[in-house]
Amino acid sequence: MPVLDMPLKELEAYRGINPKPADFDDYWEKALDELDKVDIKLELVPAAFQSPGADCYDLYFTGTRGARIHVRHARPKNINGKIPAVLFFHGYGDSAGAWLDKLGWVNAGASVFAIDVRGQGGESEDMGGTRGTTMDGQVMRGVDNDDPQKLLYRDIFLDTAALARIAFDMDFTDPERVYAFGGSQGGALTLACAALEPRIAKIAPMYPFLSDYKRVWEMDLDLDAYREIKYYFRKFDPAHEREDEVFTRLGYIDVHHLAPRIKAETLMFTGLLDNICPPSTQFAAYNNLTCKKRHIIYPDYAHEHPYQAMDEIFKFFFS
Repeated sequence: MPVLDMPLKELEAYRGINPKPADFDDYWEKALDELDKVDIKLELVPAAFQSPGADCYDLYFTGTRGARIHVRHARPKNINGKIPAVLFFHGYGDSAGAWLDKLGWVNAGASVFAIDVRGQGGESEDMGGTRGTTMDGQVMRGVDNDDPQKLLYRDIFLDTAALARIAFDMDFTDPERVYAFGGSQGGALTLACAALEPRIAKIAPMYPFLSDYKRVWEMDLDLDAYREIKYYFRKFDPAHEREDEVFTRLGYIDVHHLAPRIKAETLMFTGLLDNICPPSTQFAAYNNLTCKKRHIIYPDYAHEHPYQAMDEIFKFFFS
């Protein structure tokens, strides 16, 4: 079997090494309390793209720190009764994507909510407001603030919970059939969403990002998606005098620490040759799940998903 990381038996027991802040649970309870107080100012605008079988909308809501968040929302025409809702989260730096790839879910009788992550490739806002470098990415944004509540991914994670609440509040949504999926950053946001919104029934994270940061650094794979970790230390702490502090701060936004909060049934996908989000970091998240779960492993795949994965997700959600 191909090996980039640990042997499979070791991966199956690995639970992560990135430090967990002592006040981790309190941190996220305070964050959710803040979200409860946000006036989301929901707005639905008919989209320029329309389909014979779907009503398509640009959905906007206000998230934490006043950021205006954009979502591509599609749903069947002439809804009769309660229907499933599918939340989609995109990869790092990308956007909610094309309308066309939402229509398969609508054809199956579900509504779709695909968010543009704030400050990335879509329309959602990044309001700024943090001290220190922003690099060319967002993982390290806010790490130098005295207040860890200023970590940008804290607000991005809360945006996913806000989106789930919006989906649940639609009068046509079946609250027993709200699902979420995505790959890479989208896989991480899928995990974060389910951790912060326990009503979600099923999730399908693929090769998730934002897990076990210190393990990435120790493997010398703080490249590509994780490159800003290396840039940060080279520019701002070259002797690693603050190494423990920095990795502990990143622990607030580490999905392997959020994993035990998840109640949703989980189907996860990992390629054992993934050199972008190393397999051990993904197993750290999976092995900390306490919910009903299943892991599909592709020995010969890297940071990618084979076409069968989407079919597996579809069957998982609608079985």
